[in-house]
Amino acid sequence: MTAILDREASPGVPARLWTKDFSLYFAARVVSLLGDAMLPVAAALAVGAVYGVSGVGYVLAVWTAPFVLFVLFGGVFADRVGARAMMVGADLVRIVTQGVVAVAFFAGVPPMWLLLCASALSGTAAAMFEPGGKGMVPLVAKDPQRANGTLKIADAATQLGGPVLAGILMALIGAGAVYAFDAGTFLVSALCLALIRFAPRAVARESSTVLLDLRRGWTEFRSRTWMWSVIVVWVFFGMLVFGPYIPLGSRLIGDRLGEAAYGWAMAALGAGTVIGGLVAIRFRPVRPLAAGAVAMIGFICIPLSAALELPLPALMAGQLIGGAGWAVWSVMWSTSVQTQVAPDVLNRVTAYEVAGSVSGVAVGQALVGPVSSVVEPRDLLLLSAGVTAAVCAALLLIPSIRRLRRV
Repeated sequence: MTAILDREASPGVPARLWTKDFSLYFAARVVSLLGDAMLPVAAALAVGAVYGVSGVGYVLAVWTAPFVLFVLFGGVFADRVGARAMMVGADLVRIVTQGVVAVAFFAGVPPMWLLLCASALSGTAAAMFEPGGKGMVPLVAKDPQRANGTLKIADAATQLGGPVLAGILMALIGAGAVYAFDAGTFLVSALCLALIRFAPRAVARESSTVLLDLRRGWTEFRSRTWMWSVIVVWVFFGMLVFGPYIPLGSRLIGDRLGEAAYGWAMAALGAGTVIGGLVAIRFRPVRPLAAGAVAMIGFICIPLSAALELPLPALMAGQLIGGAGWAVWSVMWSTSVQTQVAPDVLNRVTAYEVAGSVSGVAVGQALVGPVSSVVEPRDLLLLSAGVTAAVCAALLLIPSIRRLRRV
């Protein structure tokens, strides 16, 4: 265990993080993440008030489906035309989609077909944005681990602040204001990304087709045993833990302690993510994935604290510990992908990694409703805790994951 957690003997002087390019990239990601965090609340409250729970489900599902279908093409196009160009283009599309929905809500009740079309286009644009969003980190930061840790902290902060801001705007102005604000975040993101002036890495490209590029990305992804092994494990984690937890946890905690208690639990989870991000900025393990898997053991506390029906302070402590472990793993994983994969295929490989991870979560979210109707949520969360322990064990037992060394 000490070998896993050892730091490097001579880490050297840390590279400067807050360059102009990284500052612009950070600003773009923060405002974009804030808008993303607001959107589920807007859909739940605004669409739900008009079209009910089924309407909310349709709008969210129509966003997720094209994301999963097209994220692989997002990776191909990001490698072909450049990550920044794809990200700016995706932001411009989402400015239009969210702006149209905002106008429709200000004018009255938007028809369902408009909401579905806008959601589908927004999900497709997100699929074009996501691979480049991760692949650009090594281009704007000489120290990807510090950059990923900083971005993880920002992600946690937006997950806490976004829903609150959306709720305030909904109460004071209405749904149109939330969607208009969301469109504004994509405008700011596009402007910040357009101002970045990094020198692109020179990559000699041969004539190719989209299908050949997809195949090359798959070959690169498949050739890294440590990577596809993690994704295989992560499909089960998403299906049995990450996907089901939010609906199960909100029901179990909310029914027992009230909706406010669930809000406090989520706040503790966010605080833990911030702490984990701060730790990951400075912690430099020689074997990052092994260290991240050890940290992920803390994630067991999240479903376990809810399943055991602990009092609120103990429940919050469990969420805090789990959030910290999750953040450390996330930073170690993102940094490993960004530093172990060649720049000319990074976006495509990232797309396969994202598609695999999201697919498990989507299946878990789809199955949790029918399964929870025949199995008690408490029992399902106990199962999730056991699966988390098995996932951590699998990550540490697979040699290619355990032995991967930091670049």
